[in-house]
Amino acid sequence: MDSTLTVVAIGFGVLGLAFLWTAVAAVRRRRFLRFSLHSGVALACLAAGLLLLTIHLSLQGYQALTREDLAATIRAESTGPEEFLVTMRFPDGRLETYALGGNEIYVDAHILKWKSWANLIGLHTAYELDRISGRYHDIADERAKPRTIYALSSDRLIDVFTLRRRYAWLAPLVDAEYGSAAFIPARDQATYELRISTTGLLFRSPATDHK
Repeated sequence: MDSTLTVVAIGFGVLGLAFLWTAVAAVRRRRFLRFSLHSGVALACLAAGLLLLTIHLSLQGYQALTREDLAATIRAESTGPEEFLVTMRFPDGRLETYALGGNEIYVDAHILKWKSWANLIGLHTAYELDRISGRYHDIADERAKPRTIYALSSDRLIDVFTLRRRYAWLAPLVDAEYGSAAFIPARDQATYELRISTTGLLFRSPATDHK
């Protein structure tokens, strides 16, 4: 996804610079109609290239989503009454550990689905895990007892969700944007697979057949 989008963005940039060069040449030859035409095309190409580059930068941290992907392997270990440690192993081999309170493991994510024509320039359904937290069975406990929550998403200067909310003109590119969440009991020494599909997050046992 990243390579295709980068190539297309660079292509628009090069094309825009080429038209800008011909527009300058047209001014020198006093061909003002050609200058207007070529400068307009140059600006359009440069704007398109800049837009794609901005989208590329805003998608850093998102993962391309196929039919159903493994987002993380999660292992829970009880450390006391309604207290447990969760170790997450991500597909890239990275390990993170979180101390949570409650009876369940709760994880949510952002999912971004592009229009089908946007797939041609390398934009495909992508996701990013957002938060992990402890969850209590009882609503009264949820209201009264300590809450534990951690960010799973990476900090970035530009985020595609923020861009979409701020700029309505991105709507033609985006087919759907939504959040998804899943939770499961935090059993001691239990291991789960956190998987994600175009319908959202789900937990599976590692022994489950995913075909």
